[in-house]
Amino acid sequence: MSTEGETRLGPHWYMRPVTYPANTFADQSAPGWAEQAEAQVLAEALKLAPEHGWTWAMTRAAGAAAGFSLGETELLLPNGPRDLAALYSRRCDAQALAALADVDPAALKIRERIRRGAWARTEAAIGHEAATRRWTGYLALPANAPLALRLVWESADAIWRWAGDTATDENHYSKRALLAGILTATLLVRLSQGEEAALATLERRIEAVMAFERFKARVGALGLGGWTAGALGRLRYGRL
Repeated sequence: MSTEGETRLGPHWYMRPVTYPANTFADQSAPGWAEQAEAQVLAEALKLAPEHGWTWAMTRAAGAAAGFSLGETELLLPNGPRDLAALYSRRCDAQALAALADVDPAALKIRERIRRGAWARTEAAIGHEAATRRWTGYLALPANAPLALRLVWESADAIWRWAGDTATDENHYSKRALLAGILTATLLVRLSQGEEAALATLERRIEAVMAFERFKARVGALGLGGWTAGALGRLRYGRL
């Protein structure tokens, strides 16, 4: 089922919205019906994932628990656990931005913006810690590497946009690549070693980024920007 779905949607299915056949659900005319159905299945998946992992069997069980038939679940989530993994990541992104809604990034130094954003995203994932453990393991599988890269890039992009970043040159890409590394490292340490170790990792990573930015400012005249932008652009769009 999953291979067939990927062939139908193309190799970069996770970068485009999925279209659904007409008359799939009785309430499809309701505003946001697909989003509501996805949210219902994801809520059940977060209960099942700690024990069953992010699998097709778990996806079908979550759909059934949400009140959908097997056919409806597979139409709603044609790529099964991959679709659910993407939904979960984007839900965590939204929760992080909601937690940051009362923070004025313009009043903060850039270091503090990165720290606040990265920690908000980490805390959003820790809200379902057991499910997140299985989620990180699922995304670590070689077959899921393109999806994992895309999702962490989305998370980094969301945080930088909240922080007020408007760069359109190579800095757009380098900032997101660096923050993606921070997000990944911080979450993994939080899951394996706890909050204190994760905060220490976050601070070290931010200091490394600030040092890199200072280095870039010193060597910017070397003309490497075009190569950097091209390489990071290929990372962003999955053409490695």
